[in-house]
Amino acid sequence: MKHLYFVFCLLFMGFCFAQNAPVKGGDINGFKLYPNPVTTGRVIIETSLNAPKKILIFDVFGNMVLETTILRKELSVSNLVSGVYVLRVFEKDKVATRKLVIK
Repeated sequence: MKHLYFVFCLLFMGFCFAQNAPVKGGDINGFKLYPNPVTTGRVIIETSLNAPKKILIFDVFGNMVLETTILRKELSVSNLVSGVYVLRVFEKDKVATRKLVIK
């Protein structure tokens, strides 16, 4: 009888955790980030919509080092020191997260 309760418990937990709601948004269509690694102090961010984009850049410790909004494609990163960063781009209801390397 204990085995039957155990099986029912596993089935119930599997059913509950398998019912994840779909994630709103998703990756940005036509997202391109170049050059990466950055050596010129500027990076180009292209998307299919070319709408205004909110940009967040985090260092490897999770601290936000830059928050800005760009209306075109070019983002200046000349004030950041060399290293590895996480770039998060928001456009309309979509999000893209990429690794950004600055040399």
